[in-house]
Amino acid sequence: MKKLTSFSVNFPVTIMMFVLAVFLLGYISFSKLGVDLFPDLNTPRIFVEIKAGERPPEEIEQQFVQNIESIAIRQKKVTQVSSISRVGSAYITVEYTWDADMDEAFLDLQKALTTASQSLDVDELNITQHDPNAVPVIVLALIHPEAEDMDELRRVAENYLRNELIRLEGIAEVELLGAEEKEVIVQTDAYLLDAYGLTTSDIANKISSYNRSVSGGSITEMGRKYIIKGVAEFQQLEDIGNVIVTYSQPTDLVGQVIPGERIPVFLSDVADISFRNKEPENIVHVNQKRCMALAIYKETKFNTINAVDILKKELGNLQKALPGFDLFIIQNQANFITSAVNEVKNTALIGVLLAVLILYVFLRRIGTTLIIALSIPISIIATFNLMYFNHLTLNIMTLGGLALGAGMLVDNAIVVMENIFRNLENGMPLKQAAIEGTAQISGAITSSTVTTIVVFLPIVYLHGSAGELFKEQAWTVAFALASSLVVAILVIPMLSSKFLKGVTPKKRESIQFPWYGRLLAQVLNRPWRIIIFGFFLIVIAVLLLPMVGSEFIPKTEANELTLNIKLPESTELYRTESTVRNMEDIIQGLLGDHIDMIYSVIGPSNTQTGDDDILADEHTASILLILNPERRLGTAQIVTALNEALSVVPDVEIQYLQEQSALQMTLGTDEAPIMVEVRGEELETLQTLTQQIKEKMLRIDDIFNIETSFDEGRTEVNITLDRIRAGLLNINIETIASELENVLSGRTAGEWEFEGEMQDITLRLPDISVSQLENLDFRSGSQKIRLDDVADIKKTVAPKEINRHNQVRVGIITAHIRSDKAFTKIIQKIDDELSDVVFPPDYRYKLTGEEQKRQEAFANLRFALILSIILVYMVMASQFESLVHPFTILLTIPMALTGTVFLFFLLGKTLNIMALIGIIMLAGIAVNDSIILVDAINQLKRDGMAVKEAIIEAGQRRIRPIIMTSLTTILALLPLTFGFGEGAALRAPMALAVIGGLLTSTLLTLIVIPSVYLKLDKLTSRT
Repeated sequence: MKKLTSFSVNFPVTIMMFVLAVFLLGYISFSKLGVDLFPDLNTPRIFVEIKAGERPPEEIEQQFVQNIESIAIRQKKVTQVSSISRVGSAYITVEYTWDADMDEAFLDLQKALTTASQSLDVDELNITQHDPNAVPVIVLALIHPEAEDMDELRRVAENYLRNELIRLEGIAEVELLGAEEKEVIVQTDAYLLDAYGLTTSDIANKISSYNRSVSGGSITEMGRKYIIKGVAEFQQLEDIGNVIVTYSQPTDLVGQVIPGERIPVFLSDVADISFRNKEPENIVHVNQKRCMALAIYKETKFNTINAVDILKKELGNLQKALPGFDLFIIQNQANFITSAVNEVKNTALIGVLLAVLILYVFLRRIGTTLIIALSIPISIIATFNLMYFNHLTLNIMTLGGLALGAGMLVDNAIVVMENIFRNLENGMPLKQAAIEGTAQISGAITSSTVTTIVVFLPIVYLHGSAGELFKEQAWTVAFALASSLVVAILVIPMLSSKFLKGVTPKKRESIQFPWYGRLLAQVLNRPWRIIIFGFFLIVIAVLLLPMVGSEFIPKTEANELTLNIKLPESTELYRTESTVRNMEDIIQGLLGDHIDMIYSVIGPSNTQTGDDDILADEHTASILLILNPERRLGTAQIVTALNEALSVVPDVEIQYLQEQSALQMTLGTDEAPIMVEVRGEELETLQTLTQQIKEKMLRIDDIFNIETSFDEGRTEVNITLDRIRAGLLNINIETIASELENVLSGRTAGEWEFEGEMQDITLRLPDISVSQLENLDFRSGSQKIRLDDVADIKKTVAPKEINRHNQVRVGIITAHIRSDKAFTKIIQKIDDELSDVVFPPDYRYKLTGEEQKRQEAFANLRFALILSIILVYMVMASQFESLVHPFTILLTIPMALTGTVFLFFLLGKTLNIMALIGIIMLAGIAVNDSIILVDAINQLKRDGMAVKEAIIEAGQRRIRPIIMTSLTTILALLPLTFGFGEGAALRAPMALAVIGGLLTSTLLTLIVIPSVYLKLDKLTSRT
């Protein structure tokens, strides 16, 4: 190290050019770094969606789901398979290990399910890979004050806006919501059809045969070839009514049929023909007004902020081209990202300024302070180079890593500068002081930097949600600290030798701690008392730990609140819309100025972030409240007020969700936080047990909105064919099913081109009631048969859904948390309540969902912490060439954890994966002070000083750099704990964990570590 330092002092121009090169390349790298909210997270989940008519859940499960589950569970690296079977659809989730190649897994699963997808009974089978960024980057609203017809808005949106937007760079898709499309309705009557001896199939075939454009070959004449083309397509609506569907024979005055004559029966004689809108798939409201929405998706890997900037520029032009139309932004993902990233940048900058301020307070010299402070920008800019070449992006995790590491970037520089000054005070020439001062301390700062870096190695190699989330942050901090070490060894001594000329160190100018030597002498006279005191604090912290509690990820405060609404399963779309309008009126009257916008989507849509939105139906809706940033009420207060006000709306289940981010979706926490699974096979037994558990959970005041998967499902009419009667009458199920579909759903009879668009022609019979169903009659050859002649008809209620986990049926109970109590405390209450529920053999319950993910993440991070401590010990054993003294330094870690527990307990915070990452970082940071102290003691011992005197002298020499490095780190982290921007709640626990740990580890390092060193040294000297 001495040779490197000598080189930097003797060749300052070379070092200066090196620094300028770092600045230049760093600027270029920074400009090319992508900006996004989170790192590129790829949750190892693949979804299989099945649609198969209107089959009940049990039939869907037995006929399709069980087979697909057995195929999926055998795929490579699959950890678990779960499914939800509902009426007419099923949703299977296949989860893989985090190290699985998801592209390969997707292709393998697709290939394995080829046979299932080709089944004639399956209407649709879709296999999709989880993409946390598969949410719209922008949602637009399109409104016209005078246009009530949603088909008119659809034409503008589909034929103009969508075509213009899809051409833009980075835009992948534009989805229309709330659209309606016109169709030709041919409304006939069963009695009229019967009178003329017609069926719906006859009419549909007639319409299709008269609405065709066909080729009749060609004729060649005099060297020219003529194509024969027959065109019979409908030109106007009247043409459809003029289709002859049959003929009737006229009668004379006495009622006798006149032979040889017949009268054509036109379609208009047996049906009313109209041109009107189809029933929409979903309905959209903005501020209680019906409108259309355009959900715009970006291309994968394309920068979100750039995509939104391109969109915004184009929107101005589109608005000018549509006079009278109002086109405005409802949701903008880039706002959240920009706000979050800028907030981290500002927080990091404030932290750096505070760190520099504390340097000046201690050193009282502007020049010296600036030399040390220069290590921060040089290290950060050097980090941008390393981030670019390792394909990292600027996101709240990498920038949070820089903010977390900002205070540590000056640590090495402080220690080096402090040692240079000590040599100057001892009368050494400036140049020699710079070289010798750096060389003397280089081993200690290298060791302390390496110990901080190695704690991140387990995170980098850690699989699972925590490892994926923090991997980029770990690399960023490691790059920054490695850069700061290079700066401390090469740049600081060079700058010191050039800019400290003529400076005579005066101890009285800078802050000194003359009292510490006297305190240390007294401490070393009674070392056991201090050691016992430190042990006592650790015991108290261990006892407090259960009281602190834990959770998976911290709760966030956001400016958006979503109300997911469910009505009874069979509710029609327009009934759901009516309920939503009522709720919108209540919300507007209650909150008023607290909300900027109300955006409602009634019916199914793919624009939300929940994985189960694909199972939404006409009975579901979501109301998004864009909250006023200057509101007086917090989100929790708003939820409480809304829950009370909306309780008057009948038959409604409401789930309150704060803004769902890509992080929550990726980590799988976008569902209800409390989930209890009951495993077993018999549905009736599962239903009984689930109901018992629900009743037990209703006693717990901390949770609300408790639902089960066996809550009342969709009403059904079961038609059971009597095989004997059907066989005697020569009737089969296909005939009955076809006629029922014609009567209940209508029948498509071709298409009609209108104003450049193809519109469906749909043949319908009047709606019938359930009681009229048994009187339905249909033809079989020449005979007419009633439905109740060949089938038994019975009303039933289908199960809401059938859930399976790893090929075993499960009943699920979900709940939401209403209190601020620690998550684990609520889980403990649930366990206590369920302890006296009697489960039959082969039936059991398990807490899953967020609790399962919390346990898995905590287990992984505990392993990472233990591995980090082992690696730190190895580094220190190598540094000190001792197996004993590293144990002295390792004592700093439990003392640091004591401070973290105390701080979280006093602030009423709970531990989560963010806090655990902070604790892992703390394992590397907290030992730095001890390393500096023990290294100084060892140097003085080698110089011949007695142990006790060496400890006192080393403590006196190192107290100032120890306190300075700790304070700069703490003050740099302090703004992260008070962040008010987007994502601030995610970073605060990390910062608090490190701050709490450093406070106690610094104080205890100064008194406990010397006492332990003294005792261990006596022990080793005896042996």
